Amino acid sequence: MSESWNKRTQAVHGGIRRSQYNEVSEAIFLTQGFVYENAEQAEARFIESGPDEFIYARYGNPTVSMFEQRIAALEGGEDAFATASGMAAVNGALTSMLKAGDHVVSAKALFGSCLYILENILTRFGVEVTFVDGTDLAAWEAALRPDTKAVFFESMSNPTLEVIDIAAVSKLAHAVGAVVIVDNVFSTPVFSRAIEQGANVVVYSATKHIDGQGRALGGVIIGTKDFIRGTVEPYMKHTGGALSPFNAWIMVKGLETMALRVNAQADSAQKIAEELEGHPALERTLFPGLKTHPQNALVQDQLGGKGGTVLSLDIKGGKAAAFAFLNALTIPVISNNLGDAKSIATHPATTTHQRLSEEQRDELGITPGLIRLSVGLEDAGDLLTDIQRALEVSQG
Repeated sequence: MSESWNKRTQAVHGGIRRSQYNEVSEAIFLTQGFVYENAEQAEARFIESGPDEFIYARYGNPTVSMFEQRIAALEGGEDAFATASGMAAVNGALTSMLKAGDHVVSAKALFGSCLYILENILTRFGVEVTFVDGTDLAAWEAALRPDTKAVFFESMSNPTLEVIDIAAVSKLAHAVGAVVIVDNVFSTPVFSRAIEQGANVVVYSATKHIDGQGRALGGVIIGTKDFIRGTVEPYMKHTGGALSPFNAWIMVKGLETMALRVNAQADSAQKIAEELEGHPALERTLFPGLKTHPQNALVQDQLGGKGGTVLSLDIKGGKAAAFAFLNALTIPVISNNLGDAKSIATHPATTTHQRLSEEQRDELGITPGLIRLSVGLEDAGDLLTDIQRALEVSQG
């Protein structure tokens, strides 16, 4: 594969490995184990496996390997390890490298399950975690210590869509020798250049834009070969968080159309956000692509000007108005995924972030009226008309 290929070419051809039949579409190697020609070969493979030698699907599989190689090339990483879900990827990236006594600095604006791993799981095993305002570089600098082993943040936070300066935070973290782990789901592999901008490890929920059609769970950890094969792989293969070959095949095929889908979704999200900004039924319209967004200048540099595929609407009237809005929608479905071909509306305070205390939600700006809207592939005009009508209903 040529290193000069554009992302869209890598997304179609990266990591290809064909069987003896030279199929056009990637094959699904739906097997949990592999046969050895003799006992000596089995012994040798358990000592050291080559790039086309496999032992057990929990350790690796040809279809899974295609996905890993393709997403690593797309993201600009050396290697990748595919996982059963996005949260398996977050947990694997963090837990595989940390031990009791280590210190982590994290942005506090995180998806609820990410917060659970940092607040409940890591601390249970003796890891100290300090939370900061991810957009405040002075707060990062003050929290980082010589014994800080890792920093963790969502490059675009869920659901309030704060954008964190990857290059600036990475520079501060690297100054104390910390590993920078970025959950990059909202930024997408299409718009992101996280590794180029300083991240050491990038994590994706492949369930979102990579699949993009609501079919399967999956995740992936991307980084250097040493980190992926020396740190992540031993942890993941022994704890069992591997991606199934069938789901890996879905993700491989999803990568082929991802750029087309995500660009179309981002363009629609931009149009809808611009039309809704200042709507009388809304307290706030949150979208990084809006000029009024606090990090819009950063979006121009870090994401090439694209604000992503998700916007958040803070509806006047709190939870009752938000529920009335959701129930009045006819095109977006009510669910808790994002990055799908179908537009999806979510009420974070009662679903994805319901486990947080009211104080935590208030601190993060997750109000009772906040709706997260993942924009799909429907016509932008149809979506806007439907949203505007539902907003009218929400106000009685």
